[in-house]
Amino acid sequence: MENNSVSNANNQLDINPILRPNSVAIIGMSTKPGSASQVVLNNLLAGGYTGTVHLVGRSGGSFEGRTILSSVSELPEDVGLAILMVPSSAVLETVTDCVSRKVRGAVCFASGFAEMGEEGRNQQQEIASIARAGNLTLLGPNTVGYFNYVDAFYVMMVQLVLPPKLDPSQGPAIAVVAQSGGVGAHIAASLLARGVPLSYMMTTGNEAQTGLADLIRFFATDEHTGAVVVYAEQIKSAPEFVAAVRVAREHGKAVVLLHPGRSELSQEAAKSHTGALAGNHAAMQLMAEYAGATVVDSLEEAIDVGQLLLRYPSSPVGGLGLVTASGAICGLVQDYVEPLGLELPDLAPAQADALRVHLPEFLPPRNPLDLGTLFTYKPELIEIGVSNVLADPSVGSLLVSMAMPGPEASLIWLGHYLNGTASQSQKPAIFVMQNEDVPLAPEFVDEARRKRAIIMRSPERAIRALARITKFGRRQAELKNHSTTTPVSTSQDLELGSGTQTEWIGKRALKKLGINVPKGGLATTTDEAVRIANAIGYPVVIKAQASTLAHKSEVGGVLLNISDDSALRDSWTQLHENVRRAAPELELEGVLVEAMGERGLELVVGATRDPQWGPVLMVGLGGVWVEALGDIQLLPPQLPQPAIIDRLLSLKARKLLTGFRGTHAVDLKAVAEAVATVGQLMLDHPEISEIDINPLVAYPEGRGVVALDALIVCD
Repeated sequence: MENNSVSNANNQLDINPILRPNSVAIIGMSTKPGSASQVVLNNLLAGGYTGTVHLVGRSGGSFEGRTILSSVSELPEDVGLAILMVPSSAVLETVTDCVSRKVRGAVCFASGFAEMGEEGRNQQQEIASIARAGNLTLLGPNTVGYFNYVDAFYVMMVQLVLPPKLDPSQGPAIAVVAQSGGVGAHIAASLLARGVPLSYMMTTGNEAQTGLADLIRFFATDEHTGAVVVYAEQIKSAPEFVAAVRVAREHGKAVVLLHPGRSELSQEAAKSHTGALAGNHAAMQLMAEYAGATVVDSLEEAIDVGQLLLRYPSSPVGGLGLVTASGAICGLVQDYVEPLGLELPDLAPAQADALRVHLPEFLPPRNPLDLGTLFTYKPELIEIGVSNVLADPSVGSLLVSMAMPGPEASLIWLGHYLNGTASQSQKPAIFVMQNEDVPLAPEFVDEARRKRAIIMRSPERAIRALARITKFGRRQAELKNHSTTTPVSTSQDLELGSGTQTEWIGKRALKKLGINVPKGGLATTTDEAVRIANAIGYPVVIKAQASTLAHKSEVGGVLLNISDDSALRDSWTQLHENVRRAAPELELEGVLVEAMGERGLELVVGATRDPQWGPVLMVGLGGVWVEALGDIQLLPPQLPQPAIIDRLLSLKARKLLTGFRGTHAVDLKAVAEAVATVGQLMLDHPEISEIDINPLVAYPEGRGVVALDALIVCD
């Protein structure tokens, strides 16, 4: 084992002092039988640690022939790792003492810091500052420890049945990083039970210093790690996390992320556990996915997807191929895939013809492929079916789902399955042996693990995992395949003030950016309104303008289809009376007079600035339908315009975009350009916290879009 400095050449936190120390000091050693410090020592020695172990305890003495020093000051300089077995009240002093002895790394188990409130958070920050200034890599506090399977170095405060040391012959392994010890142990144990090799299991606790991003960066270049599974209750620095995920992807290593917080109750639970502020889960999921993390919704998916992406690093973009011996499974799978955004594509003629040679007339060569009972005496049909379905260019992944046979037959089936997948090993494939409550034959399990075959017991669970990696693959393909188009420059002065801008000011800004708005102007008198209306032509609409008036129609502040001068003067009086009656204290800044917009498809384009994750865009069906149906897509800024069009065509209302029952297809290119411009606007103008264009009316191809209403909010 080596012990390097706390920072490497790229000024990144060095994790080696924690994982591979040349010496260890257990501080807070107790001679009381069964104490936690003795458990830690036993785990360390049982793993075979051969470095020097120092014991430090206030009372001194000895334990099992080892001297217990009475003070940290008695330690030699440059100890690799200090394991702090002291209460929270003593952590600050102990870390300070460790820094004075040039200890390179420390792990702190104690709780009672940021999770307890402001006072604990301040103390935690002070400890982190001292560690950072003293070149001490600190893990915790509030961690339960970690496993280094590569070197059999185990730092845990609970008695262990020691996990197996990594066998390098198994190939790359999974690293598990969790902010919860219980969840980290669950994921690790589940993967090990499947025979999936593990390189590390780290629990980070409160992350006073060493956090998720630091560990992901370390695993990105670790020769033993092929994929990382992360459980996060908080992500302290979104930019650092995104950067770390991108580094891992650049090194060909998948990152699987499970992050609770979709519900308010889940956010509160995470807050009470970690002492962190709960973030915007939707923004997190969007930005993490586009950075390169596969975001999952459950522990089952974290385990399944982690195993899949370790075995098959390249995520698919094609549909699902199914080979089974059950017509019922064919029907069930077709029901499962649709809500997951996956499909069962028809086989190409070449594959269908190749299969037809081997199948009787009553078994059609198609996807899903039902082998009936024929394969029970011609098991080579499994190999033929699997190889031909995988060879189809429209198939991106494969599910083979069979009822469980006897031990001898199961091995024969597995052999043919493996032969069929061998030539197409880059396409993710799962062999589901049904009857999931019945144990598999040991010989079957051994052979599957030896050949790195992914075996599951539930077709539904397998489909969810394959659908998840396919969705991820398609998102990444959008970014890779579409060239970035540059929207209108938004760096110019938009003459925006602070706070909520009136519709008139918002539309003036949009017009400068090249987004069409109706012809019109701001009037403060009736005569001004008449002059504007005559200049742009009747019919017109008038709208009350005030920065505090977000919903004009609710106070009668919008009057439509005004046909002439006389009607305009009457409408002017009516509008002011409506507003005075509904909001007597409101002072209008003027009235916007605009040409009536031509009918078209109403969309909504919006953006908000998440405090952690930055700008997030929204596009969907607009007008009143955005609240009634919630048919929207969330997008990152700077998404290529062709990819924006792909997201538009993922809306439930996509038929309205492409022409439906006699209507014309809308100008998708113009919609995408408007969305891209809004995204660039949020990036170029950090003072803007929110934009809402509702409706953005889309017209037939070649006729563009018009923003009929606009709200811009500035900090």
